[in-house]
Amino acid sequence: MIDTLEKSSTRPTAATLAYYATFLVLGLAGAVLGPTLPGLAEHTGSRISEISFLFATRSLGYLLGSLQSGRLFDRAPGHPVIAGALVVASLALAIVPTLSLLWVLTAILFLLGFAESIIDLGGNILLVWTYGARVGPLMNGLHLFFGVGAFLSPIIVAQARQRSQDINWAYWILAIAALPVAFWLLRAPSPAIPATAEKRSAAPVNYLPVALFTLLIFLYVGAEVSFGGWVFTYATALGLSGPTLAAYLTSAFWGALMLGRLAGIPLASRFRPSQILFTDLVGCLISMGVILGWPGSLLALGVGALGLGFSMASIFPIAMALAERRMLVTGSTTRWLFFGAGAGAVVAPWTIGQLFEGVGPAVTMYAITIALVLALGTLMLLLRFTAHRRSTGPAQVGVKSCKGCGRSVTEPPEVLPWQPNRAAGASSVRRSARA
Repeated sequence: MIDTLEKSSTRPTAATLAYYATFLVLGLAGAVLGPTLPGLAEHTGSRISEISFLFATRSLGYLLGSLQSGRLFDRAPGHPVIAGALVVASLALAIVPTLSLLWVLTAILFLLGFAESIIDLGGNILLVWTYGARVGPLMNGLHLFFGVGAFLSPIIVAQARQRSQDINWAYWILAIAALPVAFWLLRAPSPAIPATAEKRSAAPVNYLPVALFTLLIFLYVGAEVSFGGWVFTYATALGLSGPTLAAYLTSAFWGALMLGRLAGIPLASRFRPSQILFTDLVGCLISMGVILGWPGSLLALGVGALGLGFSMASIFPIAMALAERRMLVTGSTTRWLFFGAGAGAVVAPWTIGQLFEGVGPAVTMYAITIALVLALGTLMLLLRFTAHRRSTGPAQVGVKSCKGCGRSVTEPPEVLPWQPNRAAGASSVRRSARA
């Protein structure tokens, strides 16, 4: 599919470095809200149940930004769009710690979420357009840099608290970090928009695989954002740790996610996406079982956070790589996947915030576990549906052009992670018969 696209005008190495730097900034900004939530509550004189609405507001901005910006990347050069979003995010981050009115803070967080969605969607889709079917390991690398930023962000918050007894400088450091990356992108030429992208935007879309991928990402992102955003408050509310240690616990989760994405780079070239996703989700559920099995133990929470971060690491990038194989990847279709990400980041953290004080902190871990169980079920439906489509007809996602021979070649169906490789077995039988 992407193999037949026109060659990008940007050198892949330069483009990749720019996108990786962008996702480093995105990770820094994405993980700052959770550890600073109590500080923002103090600045605005709000209770946790009130200030937790910021998660939903920011994610609502992300959700709407995903819908609005998808077609933009099919029609306009990508680098100026992402650079503009980085400048907006920088201004929003600089303003956040200075605000004392909750409604103004809510509006700024909405704007920040809108800008983040443009950065996120743009980086993913431009990388897919640059590398096509080879994007798997490179997509893991892209999200590795998000993990690096998310790992460093709580550490910056903890250091800012220790040195200034406030969170202001944490936000200002992140705001400054975004600007050089924006200027870098403005100076670099954007990848050429694929010749078929606009036609694909107008072409009929099979929305069933799009809907299943969207649901999978909705559930996964809801679980990831909920844990990363609420583990700080969960640990302090249960008296398992103080604010500084809780910030480092948050950083440990993002650090494990970073290491998992680093490990996922070679794994993505050795194993099928379905196998990796299935194993990741099982690992997530085992990690949540450790936390739920010993709810009063800081050690169990730490072990579970490390295991969960490592297991979650490659779910999003591998899901994107799998989507490239199973459906048409354009700005118009990709925006629905990021709509799912934005919706998950709205619904799950907001639901936990509404129940946190009334039901108790334990609702955090139960809600995350339920989301992960549903994600595993969605993956099974997605793989069965995709295998059925490829085995019963020439689905669009299973057809690639055969360069130089003027005909099409249908890809063999990818077996499910728990099934034997029947295609390989059949090939062996045919070879034996010929012999």
